[in-house]
Amino acid sequence: MVICFGVAGFWFLVFGVSFWRDRRLFKNGIFLVLTLMFAGLGVIFAVETVSKPVAVAMVWAIVIAIPVAIAVLAVFLVINGVTMLRRERRRLSNLLSLIVGLGIIAFVLFSVLVQKIGWEPLAAVRSALLGILTYISFLFLCFLVYAFFYSRVRSSRKVDFVVVLGSGLIGSRVPPLLASRLDRAQQVYERALRKGRSPRIITSGGQGPGEDLPESHAMAAYLVEHGVAADQIIREDKSTTTWENLTFSRDLMAELRPEYRCLIVTNNFHAFRAALTARKARVNGQVVGSPTAAYYWPTATIREFIAVLAGHPYINGAVCLLIAALAIVPQF
Repeated sequence: MVICFGVAGFWFLVFGVSFWRDRRLFKNGIFLVLTLMFAGLGVIFAVETVSKPVAVAMVWAIVIAIPVAIAVLAVFLVINGVTMLRRERRRLSNLLSLIVGLGIIAFVLFSVLVQKIGWEPLAAVRSALLGILTYISFLFLCFLVYAFFYSRVRSSRKVDFVVVLGSGLIGSRVPPLLASRLDRAQQVYERALRKGRSPRIITSGGQGPGEDLPESHAMAAYLVEHGVAADQIIREDKSTTTWENLTFSRDLMAELRPEYRCLIVTNNFHAFRAALTARKARVNGQVVGSPTAAYYWPTATIREFIAVLAGHPYINGAVCLLIAALAIVPQF
């Protein structure tokens, strides 16, 4: 018990120091999850000293909850994937929840088949896949937990700019996803005004395929229609990616105020990855998220995690290869 709480305390200290230095780090999520895991083990051991049957019941509850949660998650993702097919355009990025749900079901069926066949090389492949999936699932848990935590830690610092990241127009119309970002940006801007501050809003987005004008212009028009003074809006109308949104906006801010501070606004599912990108782009600011339709959130979150995972291909690839090698090589 003491050891578990001691280890949890160590990881919490590491988390605290890392978070204080820069909250826009993926490793903060790893430190936080390790803290929670060891603290949970400590609680179980503490309960055991009072009542062993209760502690055993807690362990069994966890053991049973894991496969049940996996089954529920698979079904939920498949249902969500069907909903996405019905409500959104049929492209790969909108099929991720369906693909992951079917993938979980396929792996369970494959595992049952391997168990019945009893062929060692196939069992080794299953072990390799299980190890890799466990590793990825752990990272996904860290991503979810810390993204949730990050989104609820408000920045109390004075900001000079509110940067709104674009997400695409329909012709010249601002769609609901982008409108949500703009509404959130206006809330942040008006709250700053009530505190006696005077930040400016940067709408960030160029003109993409199928758009009648640069996105930042439509975003600015939306804000003006909703009561924001036109002279308080700066249009960044060249960017086509999140990286360009942030770097081009950074250059504008640095030119107007070299020692600037900003708050970046995007949708809640995109907030943590935008924060990681902002750090990499050396933008001096934190990120806040706006609400997203519930049915859209699972697929969007999976897409964001894949993008974060793909951002570190060498280390993740090396870990996966090592896991596969440890499972397969002993069979030869």
